[in-house]
Parts: sequence; structure tokens; C-alpha cells
Amino acid sequence: MEHIVIIGNGISGVTAARYIRKLSDKKITIISAETNYFFSRTALMYVYMGHMKFEHTQPYENWFWEKNKINLKQGFVKHIDTASKTLQFSEGDTLAYDKLIIATGSKPNKFGWPGQDLDGVMGMYHKQDLENLEKYAPNNKVCKRTVIVGGGLIGIELAEMLNSRNIPVTFLVRESSFWNGVLPEGESAMLNRHIKNHHIDLRLGVNLKEITSDSNGKVKSVIVAETGEEISCDVVGLTAGVSPNIDFIKDSNIETGRGVKVNRYLETNIPDVYAIGDCAEQHEPIGQRRSIEAVWYTGRMMGETLAQTICGNRLEYKPGHWFNSAKFLDIEYQTYGWVFSRPRENEAHFHWKHEDDTKCITICYNTINNKFLGINTFGIRMRHEVFDTWLTEKRDVDYVIKHLVEANFDPEFYKHYEAEIFSAYQNNLQTI
Repeated sequence: MEHIVIIGNGISGVTAARYIRKLSDKKITIISAETNYFFSRTALMYVYMGHMKFEHTQPYENWFWEKNKINLKQGFVKHIDTASKTLQFSEGDTLAYDKLIIATGSKPNKFGWPGQDLDGVMGMYHKQDLENLEKYAPNNKVCKRTVIVGGGLIGIELAEMLNSRNIPVTFLVRESSFWNGVLPEGESAMLNRHIKNHHIDLRLGVNLKEITSDSNGKVKSVIVAETGEEISCDVVGLTAGVSPNIDFIKDSNIETGRGVKVNRYLETNIPDVYAIGDCAEQHEPIGQRRSIEAVWYTGRMMGETLAQTICGNRLEYKPGHWFNSAKFLDIEYQTYGWVFSRPRENEAHFHWKHEDDTKCITICYNTINNKFLGINTFGIRMRHEVFDTWLTEKRDVDYVIKHLVEANFDPEFYKHYEAEIFSAYQNNLQTI
């Protein structure tokens, strides 16, 4: 019986295992060094905030794996011998495979800061990070202040988590405005104000120089590079992005760049070895997408696609139109299609913001043919399938604005803003 071994029990690896099982009776083994069972990584913040318990983050009961004949092995893979198709574990044991799927996800970035490995320094990606946070920041008596370094989505989630326990937060962001490498100016500026309105000490345009230690090897303070200011703190959250978790692969003959190099079929340069999820790097980006995408839903799609290939139906990975969603404290964010921080050649942005400063949209369109290219929406829920259809149908921006109400997904009795948005769009056309 063919043995499929999957390294990593995140959304990519588990999805691949589930779909291979649906399609075949192959022997399947999932290896993880982090936890025994698959859990929803995006739900970790809600455990700390008291909305759920850790067991609630596990989508499947513990008996699910044995019932579906999916073997689970906890261990750390030290080396992959592709010639003999054997995995070597740090514990000394080995495991043979017929086909290997690398789905090891990401790890938080560290940039060689002095003190980055002290007690009380953590990311917010792994279950162990959650456990460390409970240890070092259980409340505002034990933890008088936290400093978060890095202004991305994980950083704002960690700020919200600590805020929920009334722990003071200083937020060091190297950009001149929050997430302005991704968001247009109006949206980024709105988030700056929103973060500060939640009593978070947002410091823009600054970098971490070093983390200092007390006599016990624990965090005592951080030093700001630009000013030399010392900020006393008990916890430092390093949230300056993530990178593929592939260090153990570097001494094998599997081709790597920043991630494990794969083609459109998620195949590596070695026969019967594949990579999916955050750790996979496309040789050539798909459309305008990045060659590495650390996004939950693309990992799931890769797992589904690769399962077909593993089971004899060689299938190309086609992620479709870009979309994503997140939450900035209590403002929900969605994006469909492409809205870059600055319009590109032959592009323009229409931006509307509500007077309460917590709702806005930005629509990107082509200035030559008026084609709708994408939308960012903050504080107004929109339907994914509607925008996916409009992007596929290549609708123009006028059509999208006129039919925006069809995409609204806010609950009953929520106020609607489509008339106000349409009026602003009409006025915008008149002033161009």
C-alpha cells in the first residue's frame, strides 16, 4: 500500500490528508512537532480573550483520525533523505515514505535583535506562544506593559488580545503609517486613529534596537533605535511578519528559495516530493499574487488540489481571484481583487469614508476602460461570491457602484450606506 507522509498538521497538511482519504485507501501519516491534533491557528487569540477554550479550536474530535485511518506521529523531522525516501527524526527514529508532502507552515521573523531570545519574548503564531503569553501576561498585575514590534495583522491581533485584559501596549511600527505598504493612505490613516482611540501607544516610523534583560534572563525593556528611548516592559511580542519554516530542508537536495520551490502542480524538483501552504514558493507568481502566500484559505486550496494529483488526477493549482479578510480591533476588513496602496499605471482609486471614522471603502478601477479591479471594505460586510462573480464577468466600476447593495452582507437592521457611497462617487466623477 502506498504510504503518503505529510510533515505538518496545519490547514494545508490536514486538508490534503482528508481529501486523499476521501479519494483513496492509501496509508497516510501526519507528522507534527507542535501539537498532537490539528487546531485552528486563527482562533488562538480568542482562547486568550476568553471567548473559547483551546479544545474548541480543534475542528475534529480526537477519534476522527483513527476512524479515518489517518496516522498521527509527534516528532521533529531533522533530515529528509530523498534517495532512500526516508525521514530522520531528532529523536533518532526514521520513517519511510512513498510520497512526501511538506506542509510545515511559517515561523515568526527574527532579525538578529540583541535579546530576541530572552524569556518573555514571543511571537503569536504557535500554541506555545499562547502558553507563553498566559505565563508572562496573565493580567496587568504580572505584566505592567507589553511592547509589540511589527505592524501587520498578527501585531494588531496581539494588541487586541492584550487590550482585552487591560494590559498597556506600546506598538512599534517601522512604517510611517499603519500597514501602509498594503493599504491606501485613507484607510491606513483611519486605522492609526482607531488604534490610538483604543488607548494603544502607537509609535510610527520607529524600529527596535535591542531588548534588555534583567538579572534572571527575562525581558526588562526595549530600546528604540531612532531615539534611544528605553521603554520598560514585561513582554515583547515579535510580529514583524513570518517566513517559511524550512530550516530542516536546507541540507537536502530539495530546491529552496525563501520557501520550498514548487511548480503549478505543487511539485518540487524531486519526484514524489511536494510542498503546500505557507512554506511553498511558486517558481513564478500566479498573476499578481505573491510567490509565497501565508493565507489560511490558499493553504486549504493547495491541500485539496494536491490530493487530486496524489490520487492520479494531476491538477494545476488555480487560486482564483485574490481575497482576504481580517479584523482591526472592532473594525472588520475585507478585500476582493486588487487594491494596492498606490494606484498603478492606468489605475485610479475611489475612496469613501463615513463620518464616524470606522467605515470606508476603496475601489480600484482601470482609467482606460473603467474595468473594476478590486475593493477594500472596512466596517461594512460584503459578499465574497458577488465580487468573485463581478471580477470574473469583468464588470465596470459604474456597474459595481450601482449594484453595491447586492453585495452587502450586514445583518438585518444594520444601516446601509450604498446611497451615500453612490452620491460621493457621482460627485467624484464631476470633479475629475
